[in-house]
Amino acid sequence: MPEPQTIALISTGFVGFITQYARRHFREVKKALDLTIAGIGIVLVGPAILITAIVIKVVSPGPAFFKQERLGWGGKPFYIYKLRTMRLDAEKGTGAVWAQEDDPRLIRFGRLIRKAHIDELPQLFNVLKGDMSIVGPRPERPVFVEKLSKEISDYSKRMNVRPGITGLAQVW
Repeated sequence: MPEPQTIALISTGFVGFITQYARRHFREVKKALDLTIAGIGIVLVGPAILITAIVIKVVSPGPAFFKQERLGWGGKPFYIYKLRTMRLDAEKGTGAVWAQEDDPRLIRFGRLIRKAHIDELPQLFNVLKGDMSIVGPRPERPVFVEKLSKEISDYSKRMNVRPGITGLAQVW
């Protein structure tokens, strides 16, 4: 717990003004930060996305990008954008399944793309669209949300916030 003098110092002056403003206008400040970070991020990582897309097109037939239905804020479905790291028919015989450590469905360089999280970079466009935030719980596919809601109490509370590119699950 901070000392009373520290609290008084923080709550006064310019820093205090910014802190109080951010607390009162949390959603607006978070949205502005999300848009700013996503915009700058796209400019900075755009070349990496482009180069990776070209590599995917060279090593595997089909599109370099794909979209997949996920559930977001309020349980509303949206499409998440990613770079493709698996074969086109990856779920043909199995249906929806979670990715595995040494997944046999990966294309050449797919493991490297995933390990470096380059496949997640197009989600910055989801942030610009307003479907996602930079920080928040990862959005899941509807079939997995249904399964996890039965297994984990209060799992549906994740739908009370905008999903994110990164969050506590990625940190731990």
